[in-house]
Amino acid sequence: MAAIAATALLVAAVLAYAIARRASAPAPQVAGPSAATGSANPNSSANLLALSVFEQPRPLPEIRFQDDQGHDLTLAEFRGRVVLLNIWATWCVPCRREMLTLDRLEARLGGKDFLVMALSVDRRGIDAVRGFYREVGVQKLAIYLDPSGKGSRDLAIPGVPATLLIDQEGREVARKMGAAEWDGPEMVSLIQRTMRGSSAGKASEYR
Repeated sequence: MAAIAATALLVAAVLAYAIARRASAPAPQVAGPSAATGSANPNSSANLLALSVFEQPRPLPEIRFQDDQGHDLTLAEFRGRVVLLNIWATWCVPCRREMLTLDRLEARLGGKDFLVMALSVDRRGIDAVRGFYREVGVQKLAIYLDPSGKGSRDLAIPGVPATLLIDQEGREVARKMGAAEWDGPEMVSLIQRTMRGSSAGKASEYR
């Protein structure tokens, strides 16, 4: 009986020690979700506003949208040209800031080999876009509309502005979240390399 009592006391002492240690330990920290950079380079620093240039072109879903005449279009109809697809809205302040740089880029490079496609997700439709173009002085950009926003959802676009660089075969070669100076030398150089069919090389990020 004495041995049983001693064993019981030992077990109780061990349990008491374990409970005391657990009570004194700091509470575990629950990590929140990490911010997705969208970068193709896992070693690049987190930067939600960086342009991600992919090592290998990525296939895209066949989104549908309309032109200013109400004609239904898909991205497939623009195969053979490099397309800079900019998804935007008139109520988006960063979109408004970058729109003239897109207009200047279209004026500089637009033609049979390249197109800036400014795709509006405004629910108010074409009247809102036309008014905005007049207000800020857009001269070269055509009007493309996706008021339902389905196209941007299919492209996994979390917000506007968002811009995809698409090669002649309809594949995504780069993606930019946030506004940019699209007629700047680095952007123009990247687009011209894509137009020539040059490889983007190692995944990198442009400001």
